[in-house]
Amino acid sequence: MSTTMPIPRLIHLDDYISVLGEPEVAELRALAARLHGRTVQMVNSTAVGGGVAEILNRLVPILQELGLAIRWDVIRGGSDFFEITKAFHNALHGGSYDMPPESFDVFLGYNEQNLGRLQMEGEFTVIHDPQPVALIKARADRWGHWIWRCHIDLSRPNPTVWKFLEPWVDRYDGTIFSSPEFSRQLSIPQYLFYPCIDPLAEKNRELEPEFVRAVLERFQIDPGRPILTQISRFDRLKDPVGVVRAYRLVKRYFDCQLVLAGGGASDDPEGEAVLAEVREVAQGDTDIHILNLPPWSATEINALQRGSTIVIQKSLREGFGLTVTEALWKRKPVVASAVGGIPAQVIHKHTGMLAHSVEGAAYQIRFLLSNPAIATKLAEQGHEHVREHFLITSNAKRYLTLFLHLAGSF
Repeated sequence: MSTTMPIPRLIHLDDYISVLGEPEVAELRALAARLHGRTVQMVNSTAVGGGVAEILNRLVPILQELGLAIRWDVIRGGSDFFEITKAFHNALHGGSYDMPPESFDVFLGYNEQNLGRLQMEGEFTVIHDPQPVALIKARADRWGHWIWRCHIDLSRPNPTVWKFLEPWVDRYDGTIFSSPEFSRQLSIPQYLFYPCIDPLAEKNRELEPEFVRAVLERFQIDPGRPILTQISRFDRLKDPVGVVRAYRLVKRYFDCQLVLAGGGASDDPEGEAVLAEVREVAQGDTDIHILNLPPWSATEINALQRGSTIVIQKSLREGFGLTVTEALWKRKPVVASAVGGIPAQVIHKHTGMLAHSVEGAAYQIRFLLSNPAIATKLAEQGHEHVREHFLITSNAKRYLTLFLHLAGSF
Protein backbone atom coordinates (compact mmCIF):
# COMPACT_ATOMS: atom_id res chain seq x y z
CA MET A 1 0.00 0.00 0.00
CA SER A 2 0.99 3.65 -0.23
CA THR A 3 0.53 6.52 2.18
CA THR A 4 -0.48 10.11 1.51
CA MET A 5 1.34 12.24 4.05
CA PRO A 6 -0.54 14.82 6.14
CA ILE A 7 0.79 18.35 5.78
CA PRO A 8 1.18 19.97 9.23
CA ARG A 9 2.11 23.63 9.30
CA LEU A 10 3.06 25.59 12.41
CA ILE A 11 5.40 28.03 10.65
CA HIS A 12 4.28 30.56 8.05
CA LEU A 13 6.06 32.39 5.27
CA ASP A 14 6.14 35.67 7.16
CA ASP A 15 8.18 33.94 9.87
CA TYR A 16 11.10 33.73 7.42
CA ILE A 17 11.31 37.50 7.02
CA SER A 18 13.51 37.71 10.13
CA VAL A 19 16.00 35.33 8.48
CA LEU A 20 15.80 36.34 4.81
CA GLY A 21 14.29 39.80 4.69
CA GLU A 22 10.99 40.94 3.16
CA PRO A 23 12.16 41.03 -0.51
CA GLU A 24 13.00 37.30 -0.58
CA VAL A 25 9.59 36.31 0.80
CA ALA A 26 7.83 38.72 -1.56
CA GLU A 27 9.65 37.15 -4.52
CA LEU A 28 8.38 33.70 -3.53
CA ARG A 29 4.81 34.98 -3.41
CA ALA A 30 5.17 36.70 -6.78
CA LEU A 31 6.44 33.52 -8.45
CA ALA A 32 3.77 31.36 -6.82
CA ALA A 33 0.93 33.69 -7.82
CA ARG A 34 1.32 32.49 -11.41
CA LEU A 35 0.94 28.87 -10.28
CA HIS A 36 -2.03 29.29 -7.93
CA GLY A 37 -4.13 26.14 -7.77
CA ARG A 38 -1.83 24.07 -9.99
CA THR A 39 -1.54 20.45 -8.83
CA VAL A 40 1.80 19.02 -7.66
CA GLN A 41 2.57 15.49 -6.46
CA MET A 42 5.75 14.50 -4.63
CA VAL A 43 6.52 10.77 -4.27
CA ASN A 44 9.31 9.09 -2.30
CA SER A 45 9.94 5.91 -0.32
CA THR A 46 9.98 6.97 3.34
CA ALA A 47 8.12 9.39 5.57
CA VAL A 48 10.81 9.59 8.26
CA GLY A 49 14.57 9.10 8.36
CA GLY A 50 17.03 10.58 5.91
CA GLY A 51 17.33 13.90 4.17
CA VAL A 52 14.63 13.43 1.51
CA ALA A 53 11.84 13.01 4.06
CA GLU A 54 13.19 15.96 6.06
CA ILE A 55 13.17 18.22 3.01
CA LEU A 56 9.66 17.20 1.97
CA ASN A 57 8.35 17.68 5.50
CA ARG A 58 9.33 21.35 5.24
CA LEU A 59 9.00 22.03 1.51
CA VAL A 60 5.49 20.68 0.95
CA PRO A 61 3.79 22.96 3.53
CA ILE A 62 5.55 26.03 2.10
CA LEU A 63 4.35 25.27 -1.42
CA GLN A 64 0.88 24.62 -0.07
CA GLU A 65 0.82 27.99 1.71
CA LEU A 66 1.94 29.60 -1.54
CA GLY A 67 -1.26 28.37 -3.17
CA LEU A 68 -0.24 25.19 -4.97
CA ALA A 69 -2.50 22.15 -4.64
CA ILE A 70 0.22 19.76 -3.47
CA ARG A 71 0.21 16.24 -2.10
CA TRP A 72 3.01 13.98 -0.88
CA ASP A 73 2.75 10.21 -1.30
CA VAL A 74 5.04 7.55 0.16
CA ILE A 75 5.29 4.18 -1.58
CA ARG A 76 5.33 0.92 0.33
CA GLY A 77 7.11 -2.36 -0.19
CA GLY A 78 8.13 -5.53 1.58
CA SER A 79 11.52 -6.20 3.13
CA ASP A 80 12.66 -7.79 -0.13
CA PHE A 81 11.92 -4.56 -2.00
CA PHE A 82 13.91 -2.41 0.41
CA GLU A 83 16.82 -4.87 0.43
CA ILE A 84 16.93 -4.49 -3.35
CA THR A 85 16.65 -0.70 -3.29
CA LYS A 86 19.35 -0.49 -0.61
CA ALA A 87 21.56 -2.59 -2.90
CA PHE A 88 20.66 -0.15 -5.70
CA HIS A 89 21.64 2.75 -3.46
CA ASN A 90 25.06 1.30 -2.65
CA ALA A 91 25.67 0.31 -6.28
CA LEU A 92 24.73 3.75 -7.60
CA HIS A 93 27.31 5.19 -5.22
CA GLY A 94 29.90 3.03 -6.97
CA GLY A 95 29.66 -0.24 -5.06
CA SER A 96 29.18 -3.75 -6.41
CA TYR A 97 25.77 -5.26 -7.12
CA ASP A 98 25.37 -8.89 -6.04
CA MET A 99 21.59 -9.39 -6.07
CA PRO A 100 20.14 -12.13 -8.33
CA PRO A 101 18.86 -11.15 -11.80
CA GLU A 102 15.22 -11.58 -10.74
CA SER A 103 15.65 -8.70 -8.28
CA PHE A 104 14.85 -6.31 -11.14
CA ASP A 105 11.51 -8.07 -11.65
CA VAL A 106 10.75 -7.85 -7.94
CA PHE A 107 11.54 -4.13 -8.02
CA LEU A 108 9.21 -3.55 -10.97
CA GLY A 109 6.52 -5.68 -9.35
CA TYR A 110 6.40 -3.45 -6.28
CA ASN A 111 6.32 -0.33 -8.47
CA GLU A 112 3.37 -1.89 -10.30
CA GLN A 113 1.60 -2.53 -6.98
CA ASN A 114 2.07 1.08 -5.94
CA LEU A 115 0.77 2.24 -9.32
CA GLY A 116 -2.44 0.36 -8.60
CA ARG A 117 -2.94 2.25 -5.34
CA LEU A 118 -1.67 5.74 -6.12
CA GLN A 119 -3.61 8.44 -7.91
CA MET A 120 -1.04 9.95 -10.27
CA GLU A 121 -2.95 13.02 -11.40
CA GLY A 122 -0.68 16.02 -10.75
CA GLU A 123 0.16 18.56 -13.40
CA PHE A 124 3.69 18.46 -11.96
CA THR A 125 4.90 15.10 -10.61
CA VAL A 126 8.27 14.84 -8.84
CA ILE A 127 9.55 11.31 -8.20
CA HIS A 128 12.38 11.15 -5.66
CA ASP A 129 15.24 8.67 -6.08
CA PRO A 130 15.31 5.17 -7.61
CA GLN A 131 12.73 3.40 -5.42
CA PRO A 132 9.63 4.78 -7.26
CA VAL A 133 11.33 5.54 -10.61
CA ALA A 134 9.12 3.13 -12.57
CA LEU A 135 5.98 5.03 -11.57
CA ILE A 136 6.62 7.02 -14.77
CA LYS A 137 4.68 4.19 -16.40
CA ALA A 138 1.52 5.89 -15.14
CA ARG A 139 2.12 8.80 -17.44
CA ALA A 140 1.38 7.00 -20.71
CA ASP A 141 -0.18 9.67 -22.90
CA ARG A 142 -1.53 11.72 -20.00
CA TRP A 143 -1.11 15.45 -19.78
CA GLY A 144 1.39 16.71 -17.21
CA HIS A 145 5.07 17.18 -16.47
CA TRP A 146 7.23 14.52 -14.76
CA ILE A 147 10.60 15.15 -13.08
CA TRP A 148 12.96 12.61 -11.52
CA ARG A 149 14.73 14.11 -8.51
CA CYS A 150 17.90 12.13 -7.69
CA HIS A 151 19.49 12.78 -4.29
CA ILE A 152 22.26 10.20 -4.86
CA ASP A 153 25.85 10.70 -6.01
CA LEU A 154 25.71 9.26 -9.55
CA SER A 155 29.22 10.27 -10.55
CA ARG A 156 30.38 6.62 -10.73
CA PRO A 157 27.32 4.35 -10.76
CA ASN A 158 27.54 0.59 -11.02
CA PRO A 159 26.87 -0.06 -14.74
CA THR A 160 24.50 -2.99 -14.13
CA VAL A 161 22.10 -0.98 -12.00
CA TRP A 162 22.37 2.21 -14.03
CA LYS A 163 21.73 0.30 -17.27
CA PHE A 164 18.49 -0.96 -15.73
CA LEU A 165 17.37 2.44 -14.41
CA GLU A 166 18.44 4.69 -17.28
CA PRO A 167 15.60 3.79 -19.69
CA TRP A 168 13.08 4.66 -16.97
CA VAL A 169 14.81 7.95 -16.21
CA ASP A 170 14.89 8.86 -19.91
CA ARG A 171 11.07 8.76 -19.98
CA TYR A 172 10.85 11.81 -17.69
CA ASP A 173 10.70 15.44 -18.82
CA GLY A 174 13.83 16.22 -16.84
CA THR A 175 16.02 15.28 -13.91
CA ILE A 176 17.26 17.18 -10.87
CA PHE A 177 20.69 16.48 -9.36
CA SER A 178 22.44 17.87 -6.27
CA SER A 179 25.78 18.50 -7.97
CA PRO A 180 27.02 18.99 -11.56
CA GLU A 181 29.31 15.98 -11.06
CA PHE A 182 26.27 13.71 -10.66
CA SER A 183 24.82 14.42 -14.10
CA ARG A 184 24.65 11.64 -16.69
CA GLN A 185 24.50 11.38 -20.48
CA LEU A 186 20.72 11.62 -20.83
CA SER A 187 18.40 12.71 -23.61
CA ILE A 188 16.38 14.94 -21.26
CA PRO A 189 17.18 18.27 -19.53
CA GLN A 190 19.07 18.18 -16.24
CA TYR A 191 18.70 20.75 -13.46
CA LEU A 192 20.83 21.59 -10.41
CA PHE A 193 18.95 21.89 -7.09
CA TYR A 194 20.92 21.98 -3.86
CA PRO A 195 19.25 20.19 -0.95
CA CYS A 196 18.31 22.46 1.91
CA ILE A 197 17.38 22.91 5.55
CA ASP A 198 14.62 24.86 7.23
CA PRO A 199 16.18 27.39 9.65
CA LEU A 200 12.94 27.50 11.65
CA ALA A 201 12.54 23.74 12.05
CA GLU A 202 13.04 22.11 15.43
CA LYS A 203 16.36 20.71 14.28
CA ASN A 204 17.74 24.14 13.38
CA ARG A 205 16.02 26.84 15.46
CA GLU A 206 17.92 28.68 18.19
CA LEU A 207 18.09 26.96 21.60
CA GLU A 208 18.83 28.32 25.03
CA PRO A 209 22.34 27.38 26.27
CA GLU A 210 20.81 25.89 29.42
CA PHE A 211 18.71 23.50 27.34
CA VAL A 212 21.74 22.46 25.27
CA ARG A 213 23.70 21.74 28.42
CA ALA A 214 20.82 19.75 29.90
CA VAL A 215 20.63 17.54 26.79
CA LEU A 216 24.39 16.88 26.89
CA GLU A 217 24.19 15.94 30.55
CA ARG A 218 21.17 13.71 29.95
CA PHE A 219 23.31 11.68 27.52
CA GLN A 220 26.24 11.75 30.01
CA ILE A 221 28.34 13.97 27.74
CA ASP A 222 30.69 16.33 29.58
CA PRO A 223 30.07 19.94 28.42
CA GLY A 224 33.44 20.97 29.86
CA ARG A 225 35.60 18.93 27.45
CA PRO A 226 35.85 19.06 23.62
CA ILE A 227 33.02 17.22 21.88
CA LEU A 228 33.42 15.74 18.39
CA THR A 229 30.10 14.80 16.81
CA GLN A 230 28.82 13.03 13.73
CA ILE A 231 25.06 13.01 13.16
CA SER A 232 24.09 10.42 10.53
CA ARG A 233 22.07 7.34 9.87
CA PHE A 234 24.02 4.22 10.82
CA ASP A 235 25.11 3.48 7.28
CA ARG A 236 28.45 2.11 6.07
CA LEU A 237 28.71 4.92 3.52
CA LYS A 238 28.72 7.39 6.44
CA ASP A 239 31.78 5.49 7.79
CA PRO A 240 31.02 5.66 11.52
CA VAL A 241 33.80 3.13 12.19
CA GLY A 242 36.23 5.47 10.41
CA VAL A 243 35.01 8.31 12.65
CA VAL A 244 35.89 6.23 15.71
CA ARG A 245 39.39 5.63 14.32
CA ALA A 246 39.90 9.33 13.60
CA TYR A 247 38.73 10.20 17.11
CA ARG A 248 41.26 7.78 18.61
CA LEU A 249 44.07 9.48 16.71
CA VAL A 250 42.91 12.86 18.05
CA LYS A 251 42.51 11.44 21.55
CA ARG A 252 46.28 10.96 21.80
CA TYR A 253 46.64 14.76 21.91
CA PHE A 254 43.32 16.08 23.26
CA ASP A 255 41.09 14.89 26.08
CA CYS A 256 38.00 14.82 23.87
CA GLN A 257 34.75 12.92 23.55
CA LEU A 258 32.98 11.45 20.52
CA VAL A 259 29.25 11.47 19.84
CA LEU A 260 27.83 9.28 17.08
CA ALA A 261 24.13 10.03 16.94
CA GLY A 262 21.53 9.00 14.44
CA GLY A 263 18.87 6.47 13.69
CA GLY A 264 17.49 4.42 10.88
CA ALA A 265 15.14 4.89 7.96
CA SER A 266 12.24 2.66 6.99
CA ASP A 267 13.81 2.01 3.58
CA ASP A 268 17.26 1.06 4.97
CA PRO A 269 17.47 -2.57 6.20
CA GLU A 270 21.22 -2.41 7.01
CA GLY A 271 21.01 0.07 9.89
CA GLU A 272 20.94 -2.42 12.78
CA ALA A 273 23.97 -4.34 11.47
CA VAL A 274 26.00 -1.14 11.09
CA LEU A 275 24.99 0.02 14.58
CA ALA A 276 26.23 -3.30 16.00
CA GLU A 277 29.55 -2.88 14.18
CA VAL A 278 30.01 0.59 15.64
CA ARG A 279 29.20 -0.56 19.17
CA GLU A 280 31.73 -3.34 18.87
CA VAL A 281 34.57 -1.10 17.70
CA ALA A 282 33.77 1.47 20.42
CA GLN A 283 33.53 -1.06 23.21
CA GLY A 284 35.27 -0.12 26.43
CA ASP A 285 35.66 3.62 25.75
CA THR A 286 33.31 5.60 28.01
CA ASP A 287 34.09 8.78 26.07
CA ILE A 288 32.37 7.39 22.95
CA HIS A 289 28.62 8.05 23.08
CA ILE A 290 26.59 6.06 20.53
CA LEU A 291 23.04 7.34 20.45
CA ASN A 292 20.42 5.47 18.43
CA LEU A 293 17.74 8.15 18.40
CA PRO A 294 14.09 7.82 17.36
CA PRO A 295 12.73 9.89 14.45
CA TRP A 296 11.16 12.47 16.78
CA SER A 297 14.53 13.56 18.24
CA ALA A 298 15.00 16.73 16.16
CA THR A 299 15.40 19.00 19.18
CA GLU A 300 17.93 16.65 20.78
CA ILE A 301 19.95 16.51 17.54
CA ASN A 302 19.85 20.30 17.40
CA ALA A 303 21.20 20.48 20.95
CA LEU A 304 23.91 17.90 20.28
CA GLN A 305 25.14 19.86 17.26
CA ARG A 306 25.03 23.17 19.14
CA GLY A 307 26.89 21.65 22.07
CA SER A 308 29.65 20.24 19.88
CA THR A 309 33.13 21.68 19.50
CA ILE A 310 33.57 20.24 16.00
CA VAL A 311 31.06 18.47 13.76
CA ILE A 312 32.34 15.67 11.52
CA GLN A 313 30.89 14.15 8.36
CA LYS A 314 33.29 11.44 7.28
CA SER A 315 31.23 9.94 4.47
CA LEU A 316 32.75 7.57 1.93
CA ARG A 317 30.15 8.63 -0.66
CA GLU A 318 27.52 11.30 -0.18
CA GLY A 319 24.70 12.75 -2.22
CA PHE A 320 24.89 16.02 -0.31
CA GLY A 321 24.94 15.59 3.47
CA LEU A 322 22.35 17.84 5.10
CA THR A 323 23.95 17.35 8.50
CA VAL A 324 26.85 19.43 7.18
CA THR A 325 24.43 22.21 6.26
CA GLU A 326 22.84 22.00 9.71
CA ALA A 327 26.18 22.29 11.48
CA LEU A 328 27.32 25.21 9.35
CA TRP A 329 24.03 27.01 10.01
CA LYS A 330 24.68 26.60 13.74
CA ARG A 331 28.10 28.24 13.29
CA LYS A 332 29.99 25.04 14.07
CA PRO A 333 33.43 24.25 12.60
CA VAL A 334 33.09 21.26 10.28
CA VAL A 335 35.57 18.59 9.17
CA ALA A 336 34.13 16.54 6.31
CA SER A 337 35.11 14.19 3.52
CA ALA A 338 35.70 15.69 0.08
CA VAL A 339 33.04 13.52 -1.56
CA GLY A 340 29.73 14.00 -3.34
CA GLY A 341 27.94 17.25 -2.59
CA ILE A 342 29.97 18.07 0.52
CA PRO A 343 32.54 20.32 -1.24
CA ALA A 344 29.67 22.56 -2.37
CA GLN A 345 29.12 23.27 1.33
CA VAL A 346 32.56 22.93 2.87
CA ILE A 347 34.86 25.15 0.86
CA HIS A 348 38.26 24.07 2.16
CA LYS A 349 39.80 26.59 4.56
CA HIS A 350 36.91 29.00 3.94
CA THR A 351 33.75 27.42 5.39
CA GLY A 352 35.34 24.33 6.92
CA MET A 353 38.02 21.70 6.40
CA LEU A 354 37.98 18.82 3.92
CA ALA A 355 39.72 15.48 4.37
CA HIS A 356 40.38 12.38 2.27
CA SER A 357 41.16 9.71 4.89
CA VAL A 358 40.92 8.76 8.55
CA GLU A 359 44.34 10.29 9.15
CA GLY A 360 43.42 13.42 7.22
CA ALA A 361 40.22 13.88 9.23
CA ALA A 362 42.16 13.47 12.48
CA TYR A 363 44.75 16.02 11.33
CA GLN A 364 42.10 18.63 10.48
CA ILE A 365 40.30 18.07 13.79
CA ARG A 366 43.55 18.53 15.69
CA PHE A 367 44.29 21.70 13.71
CA LEU A 368 40.93 23.25 14.59
CA LEU A 369 41.19 22.25 18.25
CA SER A 370 44.63 23.90 18.33
CA ASN A 371 43.42 27.05 16.56
CA PRO A 372 40.04 28.07 17.99
CA ALA A 373 40.12 31.54 16.38
CA ILE A 374 40.41 29.98 12.93
CA ALA A 375 37.65 27.51 13.81
CA THR A 376 35.36 30.40 14.80
CA LYS A 377 36.06 32.31 11.58
CA LEU A 378 35.33 29.25 9.43
CA ALA A 379 32.10 28.66 11.33
CA GLU A 380 30.88 32.23 10.75
CA GLN A 381 31.68 32.02 7.04
CA GLY A 382 29.92 28.67 6.87
CA HIS A 383 26.77 30.15 8.37
CA GLU A 384 26.64 32.87 5.72
CA HIS A 385 27.27 30.32 2.96
CA VAL A 386 24.22 28.33 4.08
CA ARG A 387 22.05 31.44 4.35
CA GLU A 388 22.85 32.35 0.75
CA HIS A 389 22.51 28.92 -0.86
CA PHE A 390 21.00 26.09 1.21
CA LEU A 391 17.80 27.24 2.95
CA ILE A 392 14.36 25.75 2.26
CA THR A 393 13.12 28.99 0.73
CA SER A 394 15.80 28.79 -1.97
CA ASN A 395 14.64 25.26 -2.73
CA ALA A 396 11.02 26.41 -2.97
CA LYS A 397 12.06 29.18 -5.37
CA ARG A 398 13.83 26.67 -7.62
CA TYR A 399 10.78 24.41 -7.76
CA LEU A 400 8.48 27.34 -8.54
CA THR A 401 10.82 28.49 -11.30
CA LEU A 402 11.02 24.97 -12.75
CA PHE A 403 7.23 24.54 -12.72
CA LEU A 404 6.81 27.89 -14.49
CA HIS A 405 9.38 26.83 -17.07
CA LEU A 406 7.67 23.49 -17.69
CA ALA A 407 4.30 25.19 -17.99
CA GLY A 408 5.70 27.58 -20.58
CA SER A 409 5.14 30.63 -18.37
CA PHE A 410 8.70 31.93 -18.83
